Amino acid sequence: MNRGGFEALDPCVHCGFCLPACPTYLATGDESDSPRGRILLMRALERGELPADDPALREHLALCLGCRGCEPVCPAGVGYGRGLEAARERLAEVNGLPLRARLALAVFRRRAAWKPLFTAARWLRDTGLPAALAGSGRTGFGLGMLAASRKPRVGSLRPAADGTPSQAAPPGPARGSVALFRGCVMDTLFGQVHRATRRTLEANGYRVVEVAAQQCCGALHEHAGDRAGARALLAANVAAFADQADHVVLDSAGCGAMLRDGGHLEVPGAAALGARVRDVTELLAAAGPRVGAPLPLDVAYDPPCHLEHAQGVRDAPLAVFAAIPALRLQQLPGSERCCGAAGIYSLLHREMAAAVLNDKIAAIAVARPRPSLIATGNPGCLMQIGAGLRARRLPIGVAHPVELLDASYARAGFY
Repeated sequence: MNRGGFEALDPCVHCGFCLPACPTYLATGDESDSPRGRILLMRALERGELPADDPALREHLALCLGCRGCEPVCPAGVGYGRGLEAARERLAEVNGLPLRARLALAVFRRRAAWKPLFTAARWLRDTGLPAALAGSGRTGFGLGMLAASRKPRVGSLRPAADGTPSQAAPPGPARGSVALFRGCVMDTLFGQVHRATRRTLEANGYRVVEVAAQQCCGALHEHAGDRAGARALLAANVAAFADQADHVVLDSAGCGAMLRDGGHLEVPGAAALGARVRDVTELLAAAGPRVGAPLPLDVAYDPPCHLEHAQGVRDAPLAVFAAIPALRLQQLPGSERCCGAAGIYSLLHREMAAAVLNDKIAAIAVARPRPSLIATGNPGCLMQIGAGLRARRLPIGVAHPVELLDASYARAGFY
């Protein structure tokens, strides 16, 4: 019998190890907002003991961030994320999706919708108005998120200017070809990260190829319960990336988790595509990576949930930082917990997203030495944390790890 993913919850023995790892449980103290409590609710939903239109059931499952921070600490190996997706699909079938979720997902479903929308947002960002008007209210926070997508203005990120032209260093040994997944938000608001990804990979011997006809990864649709939308987008990407390169490289943790684990959606070719997916830090770590020039910065690394928990990539980003001489790296208490971005979560559940974020910003505020940058490898995290820092008036920027390596390589004259 195909249970649609609910079977992933079967190993749960209700031990409670997951509770301290759950941001929403820490915020509310409500057992029903913990993984253990939600598993009880999801089991009741599958068995028909609770109807799919039960208000409390819908609220507690909707408030889950889907960060999967409970999975690494679970001694029984419960596949909580898979069970949550199955439950949300059933809730969506019966109740439909909230209006704001439907509108957001409709935008991401069509390139003709998100491309001009985010391009216009980038133009607005580049005027400097969002940075000037960023604040703590709904509008101010949204503008802060947009401002955070801009390349950080930190002196040490600029190439050294010593009056002598740099000579491009020869690339490392040939390591095969990689196809760059551009995505939607990354492609329009974080083009600088894609450029840094290409440059650093090429400096380490990879041949980077562009792929036409690729679409949004579909992660937002999958997390919301819109599996039909997720499957359609995944199928388009399977066709686009077929036979294009040895690996498919991503610099967005959420997109990487979706494509890497897409085989469970039973789209033909999805499992084969997932086997080729690599985060940019994995490919760089496999190449060494080459050591660049000194970059004297205090940096705090905040690993994205869908890189560390969903994909299990923990050491590769640290190898990237280690290739930057003089970089002073720290990981703050609670860095393994979600920042509250979680795709469109902050749009739908603003108060809970803010409560989760506040703990992270508080840890950053008291860090000593105070970091000049927070590094993280996911666009939603960059925007959420960046907006939180601006709302607290903390003079700390945000950057993707590959941007730091790119700056180090530029200072070293690699390109």
